[in-house]
Amino acid sequence: MANSKSAAKRARQTIKRTARNKAVRSKLKTDLKRFEQAMVSEDKELAEQRLKRAIITIDKAVTKGILHKNKAARTKSSITKKFNELA
Repeated sequence: MANSKSAAKRARQTIKRTARNKAVRSKLKTDLKRFEQAMVSEDKELAEQRLKRAIITIDKAVTKGILHKNKAARTKSSITKKFNELA
């Protein structure tokens, strides 16, 4: 348990931030999985929609500090390359 008011506040903030970060990470994983499923089904239109959604989610994760910008760039490049192979 926290020994001071400031430590207690920090503990509360950590709980909120952890929950937010977990939600963003979960959404990111979900969008990437949905893109992969669309690629397996070989539906080009659906895959394109899911690709756009995944890229938006990746960019949001970077702005919130969940992902490093280089990892985001690498991931976006990778999924775009997979999509282009389908096309």
